[in-house]
Amino acid sequence: MTIEIDDSGTGDLVGDAFIGFLRQETGEMLFKALSVELFKDDNWKNKEPYKMTVDLVKEGLKELKFDKKTEKVLMCRGNIFDQVREYFNDVGIKCEDAIIEGKLQDAVEDRLVEHLRNDLGVRSKKLTNKSGAKRYFVLFNWVSYDFFKREKYVKSGFKKWNTIWRERAIERYEESRANRNRKKRY
Repeated sequence: MTIEIDDSGTGDLVGDAFIGFLRQETGEMLFKALSVELFKDDNWKNKEPYKMTVDLVKEGLKELKFDKKTEKVLMCRGNIFDQVREYFNDVGIKCEDAIIEGKLQDAVEDRLVEHLRNDLGVRSKKLTNKSGAKRYFVLFNWVSYDFFKREKYVKSGFKKWNTIWRERAIERYEESRANRNRKKRY
């Protein structure tokens, strides 16, 4: 028997991130959340998301009644799982790095998009379950539109947020606010 493990949102600009688990043979699936707070300030500097990922993987495997003697794990190659790999080596869990595609990847990305839409209020029709630059800019524009209310959802521990993107978001906020005020006058 095999369990797949994948993540979503760990590299996205805003919101929580998710770890998804799939038992291939039965289709049983579950998700665990990494709070956006783990990706900020000292939590980020102290690698808390990585440590919490180990705890969440332990919980997920326990809930799925994983048996390390007879089962193996296929795990996404992403760096959020670096400490999980170390843990697996230490305790003798058979694990292969894998490109996770299909059912689990779609489901964990859908879980992220559901969170962004329902919990944070991202309404853009351009928001999809495909990670990458397009989604980054959808989220960046969303933050920029109401910057001072939405910055709390940003994974502000990311270096480029503080060195480049935060200032650009404020500029964009001020431009859009000026444009909205101009439209109100006419």
